Amino acid sequence: MERVQFQQEQMLTELKDLVRKGLFTQKEIKQIMQKRTSFETTLVRRIPKKGDFLRYIAYEMGLEALRRKRAARLFDGPQPQSVSDYALVRRQFHVFERALKKFKGDVGLWIQYIQVAKKEGAKTLVGRITARAMQLHPNRGIRLNPESTEMWREYVKMELGFVESLRRRWGVLGIDVEDTKGKGKQRAREADEDEEMEVEKIQVDAEDEGDEARLRVGRSCRVPSSTLPKIELFISLQDLLATYPCPASLRDTLLDHLFTLLHETLPADPAAIRLFATRRLLPDLEGEALVDTLKDANERLSSAVRDQNAADERLASAYASFVRDWCQKDIDDSLKGYLITSLQLLAQRKSATPSPALLAETITLLTAYQDSLHEYLPPTSNTPERVLRLARKFTGKDNTKHSAQVWLARLDAEKQFATGEDAKRAWDEARGVVVGTGTDTVWLWGLDPEPDWETSNGRGTGSMETEVGERVRLLERLLGEGHRMQDATAWSAVQETLLMRYAKATDIELKIRLRLETVEEGEVPPAGIRKRKRARGDTGSDARSPSMAYVDARAARVRHVGAAYLMTARVWREVFAQEEAASEEVPACSGRVLETIFEQWRRKDGVHATVAWARWLLAHGKAKAATDIVMRARSSLSDVERIELEHLWKKEVDEDVEATSRDDLEMDPRVSL
Repeated sequence: MERVQFQQEQMLTELKDLVRKGLFTQKEIKQIMQKRTSFETTLVRRIPKKGDFLRYIAYEMGLEALRRKRAARLFDGPQPQSVSDYALVRRQFHVFERALKKFKGDVGLWIQYIQVAKKEGAKTLVGRITARAMQLHPNRGIRLNPESTEMWREYVKMELGFVESLRRRWGVLGIDVEDTKGKGKQRAREADEDEEMEVEKIQVDAEDEGDEARLRVGRSCRVPSSTLPKIELFISLQDLLATYPCPASLRDTLLDHLFTLLHETLPADPAAIRLFATRRLLPDLEGEALVDTLKDANERLSSAVRDQNAADERLASAYASFVRDWCQKDIDDSLKGYLITSLQLLAQRKSATPSPALLAETITLLTAYQDSLHEYLPPTSNTPERVLRLARKFTGKDNTKHSAQVWLARLDAEKQFATGEDAKRAWDEARGVVVGTGTDTVWLWGLDPEPDWETSNGRGTGSMETEVGERVRLLERLLGEGHRMQDATAWSAVQETLLMRYAKATDIELKIRLRLETVEEGEVPPAGIRKRKRARGDTGSDARSPSMAYVDARAARVRHVGAAYLMTARVWREVFAQEEAASEEVPACSGRVLETIFEQWRRKDGVHATVAWARWLLAHGKAKAATDIVMRARSSLSDVERIELEHLWKKEVDEDVEATSRDDLEMDPRVSL
């Protein structure tokens, strides 16, 4: 307790000052003393906890925030500084120091300390804390993390900061860095002999420091031989050097050095080739300078594509993305037309194998800008008909007719320029020929964007039923075309996505059917509804309630998808969630449909199926049945699955107990809110 008493004695001066300034009352000071004594007593116990220190710090931070608010309200303008102005912040730092003596290895605690010091503007302290933290945790440094782009960027930024400090020193000395070797010498010769010697001495120092600055930053830009160079590192450093406030001569020198390293270390990397070709395209370029620089970059990149191996699509993709990115910028239309024309000529050159990336991007850009850039595009592709002809020609080439990338570009052109039937025929043809990457996207193309069936958007219920029905029929047709896809792996992914959408569409279809069938007693349904009910064979003679018929329809849906398609665990989970929601909306939807899903789902995923079904039982007052389901499932699971099941089920039970306790408290009239 002696340590607690010592800490109390240290507080007296600051607390008295707070009372003297009228920021806190005597009663509040007494409460502060009691609270601090409680914290200090907690910290001197045999095994203190990290949370005790953090709670103490949080209390002091809140106290300081309150002091500042009251001071701003009571005093107008700056006041003479006294001990209470900095004592509360100093106590926060003091508690952090005591915590770090106990928990030196806690990196998070060091970071919190640094953040608080930054917030309070203690720059010198931040530097000292960081140095101590790095000594205790050297594995966070760049030597053991040589592949960290963020660390290299910060390292270069630190060296640039050193250079900036040297530049400011030269400014204080009256030395112009740009003309140190020229006009500075001339001025020195014109000065008196003593002054000449002094100026030459300063000039030599400045030249040495300038060389050192360039050497330091250049060294920090050098990619270490022990790590594999990454293009992300060069992109990050280029962005830093191009925007950092430093003399133009130093920036140019460092960028030249960076790009020399880039060319040496990644000579064949497509992204590196693009970065090297576009190195002069700085953000502040405009007018003729922008036009000339952009054309130079385009010529360099297109020339590299022509010289590259035709089998390598990566460089072609890099050039295509370059053209696309610049067409999306706010530049003159003539420049956009120039870039698209250059891309088209490169894509259609006869001396090389057609590139899917170039052909696809050509169609995409022509489709997007055909109207706005009509006068700047080549005569062979400046009308919708010519763009369509070109797109159909590209998908007919032997080397690109199986490319999903080219087909997707053509499908978008068909959708924009052709009739709906033409687009559907093109999509049907594409599904039968595409192979490789992007096949799944082609198969799903005609289904996007997925309608928002949850909102009517002004449509009547009958209209929605028709639209949803058409969607369901289309999905069934696609699910039956699996034999047309050559890649079995790709079909598995496509089939799962189709089934997810099929489950959603059939769920919405059933909800709409319930709305149509729950007509108030005595009300005559509209003619359209009677016609649809007759088409389904529902003459009204069935004595069952509409809700029971709805339950039977949902059960039939589950049996149908389980028997007709290869369902995955993910799809069963979605169907279970849909039926679980239906069981809450319609009382007649009991758990029998969910139990049917559970029996199917658990064959694919015994853990999550069991937890979902048991959770529903528990929520509906069937705790014993839920426990039996979990215990029965344990015997059929592996050790790893059993552990996961126990963990998830314990979490569900704990949440249920907590929710029950909360409900009991809310219902108890004796509980005061």
